Amino acid sequence: MTKHPVVMGILNITPDSFSDGGLFYTKNKTNLDLLLKSATQMKADGAMMLDIGGESTRPGAQKISVQEELDRVIPVIEKIKSNIDILVSVDTSKAEVMKEAARAGAGFINDVCALQSTGALQVAAASGLPVCLMHMQGEPQTMQQQPSYVDVVADVKAFLVERIKACEAAGITREKIVIDPGFGFGKSLEHNLALLKHLSSFHELNCPLLVGVSRKSLIARILGREVPVSDRLAGSLALAWACVQQGAKIVRVHDVKETVDMLKIYQAIQSG
Repeated sequence: MTKHPVVMGILNITPDSFSDGGLFYTKNKTNLDLLLKSATQMKADGAMMLDIGGESTRPGAQKISVQEELDRVIPVIEKIKSNIDILVSVDTSKAEVMKEAARAGAGFINDVCALQSTGALQVAAASGLPVCLMHMQGEPQTMQQQPSYVDVVADVKAFLVERIKACEAAGITREKIVIDPGFGFGKSLEHNLALLKHLSSFHELNCPLLVGVSRKSLIARILGREVPVSDRLAGSLALAWACVQQGAKIVRVHDVKETVDMLKIYQAIQSG
């Protein structure tokens, strides 16, 4: 992991993701030329990683089959790896997709289910790739229906500790484990704010922190008004700043250039 925070650019190959759904995938077809153009621009803007997702995990999103996710994701990974020298992350919870994505050239596994799905832990371990374990209460279809915790920070931390232990038992060393508290995944506004306030406490787990706060609805809830997804840049940058101040190492974003600029300013201030 690098000394300074890095930016992971988001490329969703879905018709229904909350921000870029349908941008690269419409009418059951991926626009590979447009996607490659966007991926190339993200790298030029300073992204160090690209996160490729074939199944939406927004609240209320519907599941898709393994084959459909493979059909969306694998050609994209192959296209990017054959044209751009950049680390590609696969955003999936399915063991079969992890396995084929690794074969296609993916170098990182980002799983919102923290490798709990059938076969996922074993496949991830066999791949030898670094993994990101995210906390989610429930599943996308139901996760925002009255999420409840005794103590959200302690509960999320305890879950991640358990998943880290499971990974280590399966042969994934701690050096290859990244953690994500899962902002917006089965959390109310109050839960998200508590996690943001106490984010630095997650360093106790001795794993780098990945955060995904880009364009999320919690921005509108904080502001107390309707804010279209396209108008959430200021909120996204403010949240990302708050996270890197508390030691986040990977910031997963839609707006790469603006986030990279923010991080350059942040690092300049830190270095004096």
